[in-house]
Amino acid sequence: MEPLVQLTEGAVPTPLFRLLLRRVGALGTERLRQTYQTTFWYDFGPPANVVEEVILALRPTVVEGRRRIAGVEWWLSRMYPTDVRVDFHQDRDEKLALATGRLVHPRISSVLFLNRVRGGALVVTREKPDPENPSLAPSRLDTADLVAPRPNRLVRFDGTLTHGVLDAENRIPDGKLPGRSRQRRTLVMNWWGHRPTDIPAWAQTRLYRSLAR
Repeated sequence: MEPLVQLTEGAVPTPLFRLLLRRVGALGTERLRQTYQTTFWYDFGPPANVVEEVILALRPTVVEGRRRIAGVEWWLSRMYPTDVRVDFHQDRDEKLALATGRLVHPRISSVLFLNRVRGGALVVTREKPDPENPSLAPSRLDTADLVAPRPNRLVRFDGTLTHGVLDAENRIPDGKLPGRSRQRRTLVMNWWGHRPTDIPAWAQTRLYRSLAR
């Protein structure tokens, strides 16, 4: 069966990747609880921060041979695998969906892993989220692709696919696990054919200033 994901190891040039690690680390706990709600739009103009430089570096790899991409919606995922706080889901124009119920997906979803952690695998599947299961996990995962977090590993997949994160034991999250774990850090990038609803450019906000060049 054809894989659902495409992997690129060493995706970002090493000096730029190391700079990204330092700048993300400098954020500390800024908006840690709102990490998934803190999203930005980048239209491939002159980069204002290190993430936008990374996106430009990844652009040829991600969009080669694809339909026109207008820009990237990006955010930082920072979580502990012992306390996973994201359910299985499909990426979408979130504000449009909440306001109208209409589902519009990015053309390409992608994740750049920043570090290695215990567990915390990314799961990608064609199956739909199931509200009857913990973390909305699909009832069948036997045909899913699993990707372990490794530094500078890029994974990309069709923007309509369901995906989620396993816990520190690489099991479907079902509550907080005992003990401590290393923070799992990734840069999430959705590649869109149009700008999703009401997503600001990073330069329009006062957030995450340690990312500035």
